[in-house]
This record gives sequence, C-alpha cells and structure tokens, in this order.
Amino acid sequence: MSRLEELIAELCPDGVEYKALGDFGTMIRGNGLQKKDFTEAGVGCIHYGQIYTYYGTFAYKTKTFVSPELAEQLKKVNTGDLVIAITSENVEDVCKCVAWLGDEEIVTGGHSAIFKHNQNPKYLSYYFQTAAFFTQKRKIANGTKVIEVAPQKLERVVIPLPPLPVQREIVRILDNFTELTAELTAELTARKKQYEYYRDLLLTFEDADDHNLTDRQTDRQTDRQTDRQTDRQTDRQTDRQTDRQTDRQTDRQTDSGGLRFNG
Repeated sequence: MSRLEELIAELCPDGVEYKALGDFGTMIRGNGLQKKDFTEAGVGCIHYGQIYTYYGTFAYKTKTFVSPELAEQLKKVNTGDLVIAITSENVEDVCKCVAWLGDEEIVTGGHSAIFKHNQNPKYLSYYFQTAAFFTQKRKIANGTKVIEVAPQKLERVVIPLPPLPVQREIVRILDNFTELTAELTAELTARKKQYEYYRDLLLTFEDADDHNLTDRQTDRQTDRQTDRQTDRQTDRQTDRQTDRQTDRQTDRQTDSGGLRFNG
C-alpha cells in the first residue's frame, strides 16, 4: 500500500468529501490594471494575460510590477491565494490559474479573480487542470468570441477536498511528475534537434556530395604535403649518407696515398 493510500484509509475511511469552492473560500473579482501600467520596479502584479502565456501551476515571483500608488487601488493577492483568469478567447484557457506562493503581497487586475481559502494552494491549482474541472467550467462559461466565467458561478464548482495531509501527498507526487516531465521535455527537445540535423544531412544529397568532395580534396592535399615532406626527409638522409661514404672513401684514399708517398 502506498503512502497516499495509507493516508486516505486513515483519514478518509468513509471516502473523500466533495465541496463547492464557495464552501471553503471566497472569490474576489479583480479591477483595473492595464499593460501600460507596468513599471520597472515596485509592487509585484499578475496580469490575466500572463496566466496564459507565462505562469505555470504556481509562482514565487512576478514578471511585472506597478507603482505603489496604483497598487493601493488594486485587489490584493496574499500568499496561498489563487489568481484565476476568468476571461479568455476559448473555453480551454478560461479559468486557468496560478497559485501565488511568494512571501510578499502582490496585486492583480480586471479579467481575473482571486480565490482566498484555507486549503493547499498547489492542490487546488493542480485540480483546476483536470478534466473533471473542465467539464464543470464549460457549463458555466458564457460568450462566443470572448469566453467569461463569473466569479460567483465559479464558487459553485464542486471538487474533492481530502484532509490537508492527503492534499500534501498528492502535491508531492504531482510535483515529482512535473519535474520529471520537464526533464523529459528537455531531453526530447535535444533529441529532436539531433534528429533534424541528421535528417537534413542524409537527405541533402548535393550538400553531402560537396562535403565529400571537399573531404577528398583535403585528403589529397594532405597526402601531397606528406609526400613532399617524406621526400625531403629521404633526400636529406640520402645526402648525409652519401657525404659520409664519400668522406670515408676520401680518407682511405688519402691514407693509402700517404703510405706510398712515404715509401
């Protein structure tokens, strides 16, 4: 029996309880905040569009900031809150959320909602990605070109709510899978680049011929250079041997002549 099964058996002997979001938390609609309001520094902020394009399941730091003066006018996000995009161009993206896990208070704006609760924020954020949640949000989504889900309707969504120890164990398991998925994605990306390189190399015949021709030319040039160097070395060795032989013959002739001259 796994650790998760043990916890469920111990803490949920009669099964996991289901509750509506509004039974254990409150939805607060955001206000204001446009992209032109971003500043280089200040109070951290999450724009609803960034939830689709930048953030994942949770975040510890914000991508953008607003001035302290503007932050005073915006809705506040505290550690553990969910920031939910309640407006989108399609049903798939609407209600995508990010759990804010940073230490400081940040803000958010219009087209988003803040869910304040007393549960595990990552557990809730993970659940917002499930097929069961998608089925429920589809029923409360309105619009055609622009899809919106009212925060009050979102509070009616029902989810399984096990005790916090069970939530923590589920989050631990999903975090491990998320990390593994990231590693596999990086590996697959590298393999894809490798595949594309060899595919292009193998299927680009003219370039391959040119490449082979260049290699053959380089080999011939290298061979000629090696031959010339070998010839020069051989010539020098032959010259030295010839010189030594000539010197020895001359010495012997000189020695023989000297004996005859003296005799």
